[in-house]
Amino acid sequence: MFKLSPFLLGVGAAALLAGTAMAKDDLIVAIQLEPPHLDPTSAAAGAIDSVLYANVFEGLTRFDSAGAVIPGLAKSWEISDDGLTYTFTLNGGVTFHDGTTMDAEDVKFSLDRIGADDSANAQKALYASISEVNVIDPATVEVKLSEPNGMMLFNLAWGDAVIVAPESIENIKQTPIGTGAFKFDSWTQGDKIEISRYDEYWGTPAVLTKATFKFISDPTAALGAMMAEDIDVFAGFPAPENLPQFEADPRFQVLVGSTEGETILSTNNKVAPFDNVKVREALAHAIDRQAIIDGAMFGYGTPIGTHFAPHNPAYVDLTGMSAYDPEKARALLAEAGFADGFETTLFLPPPSYARRGGEIIAAQLAEVGIKAEITNVEWAQWLESVFNGKNFGLTIVSHTEPMDIAIYANPDYYFQYDNPAFQDLMATLNTTTDPDTRTTMLGDAQKIISEDYVNGYLFQLAALSVAKAGVHGLWANQPTQATDLTAVSWAE
Repeated sequence: MFKLSPFLLGVGAAALLAGTAMAKDDLIVAIQLEPPHLDPTSAAAGAIDSVLYANVFEGLTRFDSAGAVIPGLAKSWEISDDGLTYTFTLNGGVTFHDGTTMDAEDVKFSLDRIGADDSANAQKALYASISEVNVIDPATVEVKLSEPNGMMLFNLAWGDAVIVAPESIENIKQTPIGTGAFKFDSWTQGDKIEISRYDEYWGTPAVLTKATFKFISDPTAALGAMMAEDIDVFAGFPAPENLPQFEADPRFQVLVGSTEGETILSTNNKVAPFDNVKVREALAHAIDRQAIIDGAMFGYGTPIGTHFAPHNPAYVDLTGMSAYDPEKARALLAEAGFADGFETTLFLPPPSYARRGGEIIAAQLAEVGIKAEITNVEWAQWLESVFNGKNFGLTIVSHTEPMDIAIYANPDYYFQYDNPAFQDLMATLNTTTDPDTRTTMLGDAQKIISEDYVNGYLFQLAALSVAKAGVHGLWANQPTQATDLTAVSWAE
């Protein structure tokens, strides 16, 4: 048996024992979806933010773990009395990961780029009221609006509005350079993304020195990797049926929280027969939400009847508008001229809620005469053919952006809902600051899209994560799609 010599029992032994007791400072995180590229300002893929939000990229404002908007790269701001001018004061000493200084010129570049004619920003409409961005000095930037927008600070916290440098744009999709507590190291496509602590970070430094994001799409493989302890965290665990197994195992902790993810049966409102509101209403009554929640999510999820998160104080429960009623669905189809039903397409991206839920929904639709041909697509295909190409009848997706009901005011959005009254309501909401009035208007907005049966509203996605017992600082809730590692550490 090895024994310490008397010499080692002195200072040398103390140093040795201290070294072995040092806390672990790296982390392996698994997520289900691999990003199509690494520019959060030019794609609708939430998987990009899952890796990069707060870790690598930062905006003027940001969301905290409770969903509150807090200062980011801007340490403070002033809003003019008329609500048309925002003056941001930037934090000092901020550098991009290539060592260059981040200042007001970079903010102007980033915001101007969102509104450019050739912008590929998926949420460009959120920032349409920005009419002018002016550099006052390196630490001060002025943002002028064409009309008041009570959501502007909220919108600037989205991953779509992070600050980027003009020098890095050419290669940003493969080599993202931000200002966050972690810098991008490498991307092995199909396998992993590696990031490491940025030692020149302007704010509170990360505790972890390194983190690796692994991509594991298959639920069975996710279970195997976690049980074997090959990974430390699985954010958005795709096999909810296995959560009791982890809850009973002292090696692990299970985090169950809420997300902003309205999971919907998206409907192409401009494509026949879904351009007929009776057909869309029939579709809604053909769906048994609870059967989908139980069958695909093993009970995790909250039924919704509109595109709004149930945990939001302004939420209105409209599930009764589209209660499961197959007889009513058949009658509505007959009224619409489809007594014998019809055929359509159902595109399913990789997440479990879509693939598993899609099988259940297809069977439910078949019961009322709607034959939905399932096509499984990868995320990049979904973005190209469904989101951008609008080449679909039905699809299932969870909209994880925070409080995003305003997407229904964009007639060019992929489900192509065009209602001038709703658009006017959203325009008025943007200029309204009184909290009670805003709550009433948000309730009206929820009712309009529910009564128009724009989409099949299924459930609010639960945030389900599994981690080793010693991991601290993970978000339980997901107020935006992110795996924020900036405050994560291991128990000592």
